[in-house]
Amino acid sequence: MRAIIIIVLCAAALAACTPENSNEITGSIGICTRQLYSAFNPKDMKQCVAACIACERGVTTTCYTSCTLKGAH
Repeated sequence: MRAIIIIVLCAAALAACTPENSNEITGSIGICTRQLYSAFNPKDMKQCVAACIACERGVTTTCYTSCTLKGAH
């Protein structure tokens, strides 16, 4: 019985390792940012936040935090 529980828990842990945002894998976020800005600069805070809100459906607070962690000024 314990072996079954361990197998189920391991399967759940492995399932949790899938990417959170599949848009990053497909490149659709890059396409979206290029549509917003011809010369997108992820280090520019205004551009980064605007792209996050528009392309990743974020909100100002989380996008600002995300951009700060990515090194935007």
